[in-house]
Amino acid sequence: MKALREFESVYREMLVEMVEYAVKYRASQETLHSVFYDKFRERYPWLQTRVIKGAYRDAARRAKSFRERKKKGKVYKDKPEVRRVAITYSDSQDWRLEGGVIKLRTHRGWIELHYRNHKQLYRYLYGGWRLASELRFKILGKSIIVYLSFNRGLEAGYDPKNAIAVDVNENNVTIALFKNSSLTGIYRVET
Repeated sequence: MKALREFESVYREMLVEMVEYAVKYRASQETLHSVFYDKFRERYPWLQTRVIKGAYRDAARRAKSFRERKKKGKVYKDKPEVRRVAITYSDSQDWRLEGGVIKLRTHRGWIELHYRNHKQLYRYLYGGWRLASELRFKILGKSIIVYLSFNRGLEAGYDPKNAIAVDVNENNVTIALFKNSSLTGIYRVET
């Protein structure tokens, strides 16, 4: 847990610095990479490259959101405040899911996180879904919340009378299937 807290504090420092720069200079991910990558590699040689790249992706998203909200008049500050941090492992070579344990690679080696069994997780793992390569985690007090992403292939042939409607919401994804211009099925996946 100590290694993850160190990881989070370094990630937060990088994020704050990059978000301020991105807002001030309207910087893109590419600009943040060219300005900060070598600097952070030198400052934190033990930190994985993919974590630094994830941090400037996160910073670019936060800066863009801040600028859009400021344009709409929903922001009352000069610069964004980084309150919550979710660290992203964008590549599956830095983490594994094995037998009730999530293993994360950190600067102190591999760390094991034991998770509670959850029927939704088993439904995805053994129900035709494929685990995506991205993992996000957040530290809240003594708990760690891990966000896993799943993929599922869907084949659809072309016929003008057939259609698939997808509705993506904050807490679910709903898919409606139409065959021969009539509704044949609705599938809802809680997220």
